[in-house]
Amino acid sequence: MMDPRAERDLQAVKEYLEASMTPDPERAARFVAPGFICRFTGNRQFDTATGPTSFNAARYKWVKKRIERYDVVPGKQETTVYSLGFLFGEWPDGTAFDHNRYIDRFVVRDGLILETDVWNDSAEWILDPSVGRR
Repeated sequence: MMDPRAERDLQAVKEYLEASMTPDPERAARFVAPGFICRFTGNRQFDTATGPTSFNAARYKWVKKRIERYDVVPGKQETTVYSLGFLFGEWPDGTAFDHNRYIDRFVVRDGLILETDVWNDSAEWILDPSVGRR
């Protein structure tokens, strides 16, 4: 059984990701703390929930996450939550993609996300589209 604090923090991450994929950045913003920071692959940094949504709108025609699992690491004051799975969607030219690996790391306190780090294969696939078609 998971500690209630860690369970609440995990639920905040799930709600944030659901809102982000809709995309509904206003709803996603309800789950972020003041001072929130999101670091995307390449060290692009955003300080609002709308930043990642805007970045994704320029990179993809549309994109969703197929979440395979969450790993939850309770701490003394904060919970670290990892979301792991695959991205699928379409590139701006309409070409479909799937099985694009991702890992998101969230640091959460009191049900609010303090920071997140985002890693995925998209940059590599953009550099060499044949990689994503194997």
